[in-house]
Amino acid sequence: MGDYFSIQEAINASKAFPYKRVIINIKNGVYYEKVHIYSWNTKISFIGESKENTIILYGDYFNKINLGRNSTFHTSTVLVEGNDFFAKNLTIKNTAGNVGQAVALTINADRVLFENCAFFGYQDTVYTAGEGFKQYFKNCYIEGTTDFIFGEATVLFENCIIHSKADSYITAASTPENQKLGYVFKNCKLTADENLTKVYLGRPWRKYAKTVFINCEMGEHIASEAWHNWNNLEAEITSFYAEYECSGKGFQPKERVKWSHQLKKSKAKKYTIENIFNNKTNPSTNYWYLKK
Repeated sequence: MGDYFSIQEAINASKAFPYKRVIINIKNGVYYEKVHIYSWNTKISFIGESKENTIILYGDYFNKINLGRNSTFHTSTVLVEGNDFFAKNLTIKNTAGNVGQAVALTINADRVLFENCAFFGYQDTVYTAGEGFKQYFKNCYIEGTTDFIFGEATVLFENCIIHSKADSYITAASTPENQKLGYVFKNCKLTADENLTKVYLGRPWRKYAKTVFINCEMGEHIASEAWHNWNNLEAEITSFYAEYECSGKGFQPKERVKWSHQLKKSKAKKYTIENIFNNKTNPSTNYWYLKK
């Protein structure tokens, strides 16, 4: 028997802006609720009993919310707004199905780490928000269709499985112009449902989008040209899409669009976890991804 009947109850009982980390242990079970970690709920950790059996789910979607053109951003099953959030060993789902925009996870917070977690949805599964924010997905599984990883934050996806459920687009970065890095995928595996043949690695939600795949295994579902300009010729000049030493039938560097890049070793080696996440202006926050 736990101390609370829902995850949100445990969050609501947590201290605002705590000095020490708040650990919320979540037992195996299906939690049918929308979960909101507020901006004042900093330093919260969700520790699930197991990734397979600790499941948070809800089924909101764009037309159901019906709040105008930005209804997508109200559909999240889990919304993280508290900095220094950490989650491990759990699954987050949007169960709406193939009905348009339906977000499983929204992160609008800095220094957020998900480890050994799974995320299920269709369109717009994971929204990584926040100009200048840093977020990290380690050993995770992410599944969806159109633009199912999207947003403006700097995000490292390491040792993750990225699974496509339809011929569409994996990423839709909206990297701000003055931000050095957007999405970095390292040592990830790109998989798909059967009979898919035209999945793009990304298209630019905003014209300065930045997305890089390094040492990733790409299935044959990846389109040979790999990248799409979202019908914006200017984005071919302003965006930055690149790969380095990837593998698999979907890795066809000679067939890529001419405005994308195959990195040289000297450029690729700059994508270390330290370079991605360390903050020169506020070094006290460095190595946050080691402090769980």
